[in-house]
Amino acid sequence: RCHYSNLAFSLMAHVLADHAAEGQYQRWISENILDRLGMEDTGFDITPPIRSQMAVGLQPAPLYDLGWYRPSGQMYSTAADLAKLAMVFLGTYHRRLLEPDTVKTMLTPLFKCSTEYFANKTGTPWEINEQLGYDVIRKDGDLDGYSATFSLIPELRLSFIVLMAGPRPQGGDIVTQTYEYLIPAMETAFREAEKSLIPAPSPGPYVGYYTYSNLTFYEIKVGPGGVLVMQQFGPHVEELIPEKYRTIKLHHLEDRVFQVVFDKEFPCVLHLGSASISLETQNGQLFNFYPFDRKGLSPGFDAPGLNTYNVVRVLRKPVFYS
Repeated sequence: RCHYSNLAFSLMAHVLADHAAEGQYQRWISENILDRLGMEDTGFDITPPIRSQMAVGLQPAPLYDLGWYRPSGQMYSTAADLAKLAMVFLGTYHRRLLEPDTVKTMLTPLFKCSTEYFANKTGTPWEINEQLGYDVIRKDGDLDGYSATFSLIPELRLSFIVLMAGPRPQGGDIVTQTYEYLIPAMETAFREAEKSLIPAPSPGPYVGYYTYSNLTFYEIKVGPGGVLVMQQFGPHVEELIPEKYRTIKLHHLEDRVFQVVFDKEFPCVLHLGSASISLETQNGQLFNFYPFDRKGLSPGFDAPGLNTYNVVRVLRKPVFYS
């Protein structure tokens, strides 16, 4: 079950230090993390020069040295320094610190918690709560007079860090409230951003008409900027599905592989009476076109992610009779 323990964090740090850093926990952190990331305003010892630069907190009790328990919560930092660490986890920092597999492991939830626990899930070493469909990964810290939160949303490459010279405000979590604004704003920005699509080096081999088991039919043609455009057509299709939702663009990746891209904002699921189509499932899928024939044309393609195979070329546009 999920259980938080300051003692466990301190014990783990000392055990790791004994095995990997000759017992020098603080030195190892400084040399392998702080110095490498340029976190010049982060450290452990609150010396008089450091104290003179610190924000004055609401202090019911003076700052004190945690001693052996230092790994569980005795560091000073700035939001700018912690932003560098956040960028490492989000894969956007110019200095590499961790292998991608390590970052992925660290950001993956490990345990689902009961409703009595303060987080939905836990990881290494995070608490994780779902908000607006995303996992918000965070770590909170509190000492007398100060409180801090380090949080990430890896899917959006978004981070929010807040350091407060005082206790957390009553009446709502400031991090959750902030993400209520940030997440929709980021989603809107992503949707409205102009997509930079790569055209096929030579579109000719892909242009033409295709069918899947004579049930669905497609036309591929050259669109603006040389990017391939594919549109579904056929009996009743034009009446049931709006043109903008049956028209996609093909972003060239490599060789004969293309990625499906919806050009504009689209619903995750398109409801058509009693039926429905998952557009979200289609967006981003890969089309693998077959090697060219003697005429220099691709005879068809597969879409493995959609479990669709043997979409074959037809010589001319089919004619449908009612």
